[in-house]
Amino acid sequence: MEHLIYINLKKIELSGIRKFTNMLVDYPNAINLTIGQPDFPTPSHVKDKAKEAIDQNYTTYTPNAGILELRKAISKFYGEKYGLSYNPQDEIIVTHGASGALTIALRTILDEGCEVILSSPAYPGYIPLIELCGAVPVCVDTAATDFVLTAELIEKNLTDKTRCIILPSPSNPIGSVIDEKELEKIATLLKDKEIFIISDEIYSELIYEKSHKSIASFEGMREKSIVINGVSKSHSMTGWRIGYTLAPSYITKEMTKLNGYYISCATSISQYAALEALTNGLNDPVKMKKEYQARRDYVYKRLVDMGIDVVKPQGAFYIFPSIKKTNMTSFDFCIELLKEQELATVPGSAFSDAGEGYIRLSFAQPLEVLEKGMDRLEKFMEKFK
Repeated sequence: MEHLIYINLKKIELSGIRKFTNMLVDYPNAINLTIGQPDFPTPSHVKDKAKEAIDQNYTTYTPNAGILELRKAISKFYGEKYGLSYNPQDEIIVTHGASGALTIALRTILDEGCEVILSSPAYPGYIPLIELCGAVPVCVDTAATDFVLTAELIEKNLTDKTRCIILPSPSNPIGSVIDEKELEKIATLLKDKEIFIISDEIYSELIYEKSHKSIASFEGMREKSIVINGVSKSHSMTGWRIGYTLAPSYITKEMTKLNGYYISCATSISQYAALEALTNGLNDPVKMKKEYQARRDYVYKRLVDMGIDVVKPQGAFYIFPSIKKTNMTSFDFCIELLKEQELATVPGSAFSDAGEGYIRLSFAQPLEVLEKGMDRLEKFMEKFK
């Protein structure tokens, strides 16, 4: 019966991150810098609202698009914070995490054989979802532009089959941010083309020296953009599984159908927790961001002092140093680092072929843990001098 399994699904492998982190069970004392989630607890007032929701029996199905109060809060948040206006009635959907938002977005706009342009190295969740739709991922190596997908790179890869462009800003695994000038160039390039944009803004509240700007805010872009965000990274709520989409009503109408069939609705209790986060918890990310920035600066300096080539992240909580000077594959490097120094990192190859020659470190760990981790990495790198 195995031959009857969906062929596109059989082609997809387990995430490279998962493959590697599954090995950590044999290294219980390892310092783990693979973690792609905040190390802060969910704010207490958010947890209290969830408990209150349970006590008040808010435990039933909600509308497929999510409770209206939360959609209104999302609308207000994006309006006040990023200057974008979306109607909570028919332009916003609450989803099962940002991954759920990405799934319904791609399923709505992609057909067999069409192409999706994305920057590479890329978040591992993009390519499998594109391929499950029967579409073709067009991975653009962005190493020469400090890992930013530019208008020039996009233009070089446009074909008559291009259906969508994914713009993650800040990005995973790099932490790179597409600045306003570059976004304007991209908007000018795409304004008159029938090409959708998926703007992955899940790390929008974790940008350091710059401020977040959405592609949807540029002339002609709102009507072709699907903005994806959530509370996982901003409010340390990864396990609550609340993401959302903001898109024109003609797209949202179709995505709502998929959301309904896939999950019926996002978890009711989590929706009330997210409502609290986006109303009374707007400043919750500030303290976390300040700590991440201090950690970033520390890890970046340590890597530079080791003589490692690395681009300084502008957002998120990842850094992507080059290990090309070692002449090792990223997977072998991470295996040896784990065995010899009990330091766990993620091979760059987990983020597509363009990630080969790099490793990803997460600085979503307390500073004392990062200090030990950098000490172990420095000791490991001594044999390559």
